[in-house]
Amino acid sequence: MILDAAIAVLSAAAPADKVAAAAKADALREGRLDIDLSNLPAPPAQPARPDRPILANPGDVPKRRFGSVEGRISLLHAVAHIEFNAIDLAFDMAARFASEIAATGLEADAFVEDWVRIGGEEARHFSMIEARLNELGACYGDHLAHNGLWESAEKTKENVLARLAIAPLILEARGLDVTPDMMARLRSVGDDASADILAVIYREEVGHVACGKHWFDRICAARNLNVTETFHKLRKIYFAGELKPPFNHDAREKAGLNRPFYEPI
Repeated sequence: MILDAAIAVLSAAAPADKVAAAAKADALREGRLDIDLSNLPAPPAQPARPDRPILANPGDVPKRRFGSVEGRISLLHAVAHIEFNAIDLAFDMAARFASEIAATGLEADAFVEDWVRIGGEEARHFSMIEARLNELGACYGDHLAHNGLWESAEKTKENVLARLAIAPLILEARGLDVTPDMMARLRSVGDDASADILAVIYREEVGHVACGKHWFDRICAARNLNVTETFHKLRKIYFAGELKPPFNHDAREKAGLNRPFYEPI
């Protein structure tokens, strides 16, 4: 059953095991999805994690500079940590909210298939960054990291619209804003290999944000909710931070986020 495979991803601690479990779950999309809504497995409250990286407060994680190899390693380590968490976010989305999607009158199998696919892509992104770290003489786990991304998931664990608003429509959409600058700065110091990997991730993250918007819109429609008003209501409740320009309007538009939707942030 594909949701059992999703739980296996969340239960795997070692990065290699989590990536392998993600690939196994993703492969199940090629067959008929077997989703028994009467007996859904419960996702763990907290995904399994490796002993490293050590998690610290966001303010204690050193700022990343591009001018040295060590600085670029620090940047790539931060990206790897985001992608590692994104694996769990996608599979938790599928496992945690399939029954809520069905109760809303929407297609739970399509919802699960979308987020399992995205989880497989996030696992591939992590593997690409991890391999680049290894080429630079480093490993995932060598640097401090923070748990802010998963803390956002914990806050929204009871509400699929809140999870969609915060994870893909705010946090991943912010990645669309900042990644082009990171790529340009990497290329400016001659690190085309790292920039090329970020370019792949950037292109596919547009699709992830688009998937989040697709399901946000469909759930709002099924519940007779105004999409933009609901987004900003949930943002005020569940997102403590503040988003400021500049926004990558072109990438956001490709993902289905028009300016009236997000600019009042």
